Amino acid sequence: MNLTQKIISAHLSSGNELPLPGEEIGIKIDQTLTQDATGTLAYLEFEAMGVDRVKTELSVAYIDHNTLGSGYENADDHRYIQTVARKHGIRYSKQGNGICHQVHLERYGKPGKTLIGSDSHTPTAGGLGSLAFGAGGLDVAVAMGGGAYYIKMPKVIGVELVGKLQGWAQAKDVILELLSRLSVKGGVGSVIEYYGEGVKTLSVPERATITNMGAELGATSSIFPSDERTLEFLKQNGREEDYICLLADDNTYDQNIKIDLREIVPLIACPHSPDNVKKVSDIEGLKVDQVCIGSCTNSSLYDLTLVAKILKGKTISPDVSLSISPGSRQVLVKLSESGALADMIAAGARILECACGPCIGMGNSPKYGGVSVRTFNRNFEGRSGTANAQVYLASPAVAAAAAIYGKIVDPKILGDLPEVILPEKFTVNDGMTIIPDFKGEVEKGPNIKSVPIGKPIENNLSEKVILKVGDNITTDHIMPAGAKILPYRSNIPYLSQFCFKVCDEKFAERAKAEGGGIIVGGENYGQGSSREHAALVPLYLGVRAVIAKSFARIHVANLINAGIIPLTFDSFDDYDSIFEGTVIEIRGLKEGIENSEFVYANFGEKKIKLKIDLSERQRKIILKGGLLNYTKENK
Repeated sequence: MNLTQKIISAHLSSGNELPLPGEEIGIKIDQTLTQDATGTLAYLEFEAMGVDRVKTELSVAYIDHNTLGSGYENADDHRYIQTVARKHGIRYSKQGNGICHQVHLERYGKPGKTLIGSDSHTPTAGGLGSLAFGAGGLDVAVAMGGGAYYIKMPKVIGVELVGKLQGWAQAKDVILELLSRLSVKGGVGSVIEYYGEGVKTLSVPERATITNMGAELGATSSIFPSDERTLEFLKQNGREEDYICLLADDNTYDQNIKIDLREIVPLIACPHSPDNVKKVSDIEGLKVDQVCIGSCTNSSLYDLTLVAKILKGKTISPDVSLSISPGSRQVLVKLSESGALADMIAAGARILECACGPCIGMGNSPKYGGVSVRTFNRNFEGRSGTANAQVYLASPAVAAAAAIYGKIVDPKILGDLPEVILPEKFTVNDGMTIIPDFKGEVEKGPNIKSVPIGKPIENNLSEKVILKVGDNITTDHIMPAGAKILPYRSNIPYLSQFCFKVCDEKFAERAKAEGGGIIVGGENYGQGSSREHAALVPLYLGVRAVIAKSFARIHVANLINAGIIPLTFDSFDDYDSIFEGTVIEIRGLKEGIENSEFVYANFGEKKIKLKIDLSERQRKIILKGGLLNYTKENK
C-alpha cells in the first residue's frame, strides 16, 4: 500500500477492508484540534451531545484567530472555550501561544496518527507524517465524543519530487507550481502524497508549508513520509520518542505527477486565487504598498530566520508597511535569543502577535485598492478586510525583497540565498498550555447563542431561488471573516446579517423576507475555510437546499451536518435556465433521498434532473434534519 492507504487501513472503523476511491469509510481519530473562530460552535455541539469527557488520545483548543480585544465578545468566547476544555478533558493553548497548526506541528503532531481539526489547514501536520483533515466543527465534536470521521475514500495523487531546490526557490514555490498545474479544484477527492529522492532535501517546516496549501488544491489531505528529517525535527523539539519510520510500501497511485525541484523558480499567486500563478520575474516592478509575513503557511523559525537575514542591515521602503507574525511563542523566543528579532525590528518591521492576524482580515487590512504581498495561503477577494485590495501570495524571500525595494522583484537581486542553520534544540516552554483537570463550571457570555438545529425533511419542497452565484464561491463569500465580523462567530443570529454580503448586500434581508429558499451555485461551491458558519448561517436564514454544479468537500459535509440538502445538476446546461426568483418545486423529495440517486425539479414548464450524491449514512442524517438530531437518536 501507499502511505495514505496504510494509515487509513490501520484506522478503519467502517467500510471495506480495502475500500475503493469514492466508497464511504469511517476513520478512528486519534487527535483533534479547534481554533477559536470555529471552536465555540464545536464545543456547543459537543455539549449538546451529552458526552462527559473527550475520548480521543489528545484534543487541543487553540486561541489564535479572534485575538483582537476590541470588545468583550472575543474574551467571552475564550473564557467559554477554556472552561469547557477544563471540564471535558481538552488541552487549552492560550492567546499568544501561537497559531494552531504551527504549535501542533511543534508539540503534538505524530507520524502515523489521524487528526481532524475545525480549520481547513489542519493537513499542515502531514508535513511530519500525520494523516490530517480539515473538518466542520460538528464532525470534530463527534470525533471528540468517540465517533468516527466519515469521508469518501480518497484517490491518492503521488507527487514525485526529484533534485533539490536551487537559488532563491523555496517550499512555497513548490506548492504554487502544483497549484498552477492542478488548479484549486485539482485535488478534490484526493490525498496528495509526496515521495521521491527530493523529499529528503526538505525539512519538516518546508514540508508543512507544502501540505498546508494542499487545502488550496481542494485536497482531502496532503502527506509526506516520516523519515530521518522527521526525526531531526522531533529531536529539535524534545519529542524523539514520538518518532516512527513511516514510508509507503510502494509508489502505486491513482495519478502521478513529477516535480523536478531543480527547475522550480520563485513564483507568485496573483489576485484573486491561489492558482493564478506567475513567475515573479514576469511581474517585476509592480509597486507594493504592504507586505505581511507569517500565517500558518510560512511562520516557522526557518522562514523568519531567513527573513531576518535578508533584512539585516537594510531598511524597508518608505512606501511599504511590513508586518511579521511569528507562528508560535517558541519561534518568537528563539528569534529573540538569536538576535534575528532585533534585525527585523531595526529594518522597520512591525512585529505582531503570534496569531493568524492579517491572514483572516483580523487587522492590517491594506489601503483602498492597495497591493499587498503576503506569505499566506489565500488571496480571495475581500479576505484581507479591504474589498478591492490586490493580494499576492509569495515565499518569505520574495516578500522580504518586496518590502526592501517597494516593488515586486526577483529576490536574486539580493545576491546569494543566505544560509539558515537551525539549532539542535529549541527552547521548549509549554507554560501557556493548560492541562485539563475535569473541574469547574462552564461559563458562557451573553454573545454566545444556541446553535440552529435543522428540521426533518418533508416529502415535497417548493421554494424560491433567493440567490444565484457562479463558480468557485468560497466560504469567505458565504460567511466573511475580518475584525468586524469574527467576534460574533458564536452568535449566529447577529452573524446572519453578513451572509453573502460580498456577493449581494441585500441577501440576508431578502432571505428573511422570503422565509428562506434555495441557493444555486456553480462549480466548486464552498471552497476554502472549514467554517461551518457557512452552513449554519444559511440554515438560520431558512435555506433548505443548495443546487450546484459541484461542491467543495468540507462544505458539502457541513451542509449535510446542518440539514441543508445538497443537490447537483445532472446537466450543467440546466444551471443557465434558473434565475434568482425562480420558484422550484420538488415532489417526492423525501422518497428520493431515501431510495434514489436523483430527483426531478419543476419550474415553469421546465423539468430538470438533480443528482443526490449521498451515502446511506448521509441520507439518514439529512432525513433527520442534520447530524445533531441523528447523533442524539443513535448514540
